[in-house]
Amino acid sequence: MTAKPAAPILRIRPEIEALEDSRIVEVWKLGFEVPDVIGLWVGEGDLPTPAFICAAAAAALKSGDTFYTYKRGIPELRQALIDYHRDIYGITLGDDRIAVTSAGMNAMMLAIESILGAGDNAVVVTPVWPNIFATVEIMGGEVRHMPLQRRADGWHLDLDKMFALCDGRTRLLYMASPGNPTGWVMSREEQQAVLDFARRRGLWILADEVYARLIYDGAKGRKAAPSFLELARPDDPVIVVNSFSKSWAMTGWRVGWMVMPPKLMHVVDRLIEFNTSGGQPFLQAGCVAAIKQGEPFVAELIERYRASRDLVVQRLGGMRRVELSRPEAAFYIMFGVQGMTDSLAFAKKLVHEARVGLAPGSAFGPGGEGHLRICFASSTERLSKAMDRLEPFLN
Repeated sequence: MTAKPAAPILRIRPEIEALEDSRIVEVWKLGFEVPDVIGLWVGEGDLPTPAFICAAAAAALKSGDTFYTYKRGIPELRQALIDYHRDIYGITLGDDRIAVTSAGMNAMMLAIESILGAGDNAVVVTPVWPNIFATVEIMGGEVRHMPLQRRADGWHLDLDKMFALCDGRTRLLYMASPGNPTGWVMSREEQQAVLDFARRRGLWILADEVYARLIYDGAKGRKAAPSFLELARPDDPVIVVNSFSKSWAMTGWRVGWMVMPPKLMHVVDRLIEFNTSGGQPFLQAGCVAAIKQGEPFVAELIERYRASRDLVVQRLGGMRRVELSRPEAAFYIMFGVQGMTDSLAFAKKLVHEARVGLAPGSAFGPGGEGHLRICFASSTERLSKAMDRLEPFLN
């Protein structure tokens, strides 16, 4: 009998094999098996997309708007985004700087694909949404973590330490402001210092501004958190990523956008072709409606989340083991727990025993261990019930 030839070894890139599973998802999956769990682990609210947005998308779908379209977004949406940046930030963007993407995550991947290669590194302000780590690693790059420091008055960035992390292989500075999971907001002065440094050193800035509209404190009449776009010249090495997910309750739609220097557009246009070949025109019709008609909803959402934040801060602040500062923006609280050394194990324990789902701080980089993240984008009634369940475990 002739022996069968050995099966060939199928090679997978080491960078992909080494990618870690999301610890947030690891905890989230436990909830599928636990009845009556209150899930506050992932970054979305409990409200569905407003009816006027859905109606616009449905009308476009019904009218047959189902064919391939412009790779970087339908002209109506690009113009709406130009108008949006003028109204919110007081700036004028050229159409050659805007690309609509298949979610904010897709925009981040397009930016990293454009900039990083094997052996390059990116300096990343942490704790932060962990997908940025994987995005850099997929391209064979190295993540250099720059942890924020939590104090009684909030989270703080040491710019000198961040700049010292940069070397000859650094290509990119990444920061999310407002931040997930911290609610940290970069000041105008910090943004200017980072921009000046990037100009001197020839580095790219990737600014994640997905939570820009969800700002509660220190707004001083502003409609959004400070943006790098308010400081950057059109030719500056700045890429700003945004999304429809958070401010318009559209997480499942998977539509975002990015603003970049005109010189980068031909690269991004080509990468969109190779990644997705463009987005769905009927969904983009809903996004146009979100921008043109959505300001009252955004205002209502901010006030709803403000009340939810204040309730959670008040309740958690009264629990003996908890250490926290009030977040300025976004819809998360990253709080420390005295005596907790393994946030993943503790988060799993809370799912099973408290029936509340939180994200482990270790998911967000080295500065996150010892913390848990709660998403407070829910009704105060639901959050009150969650606090009642958590209290015995955090006292």
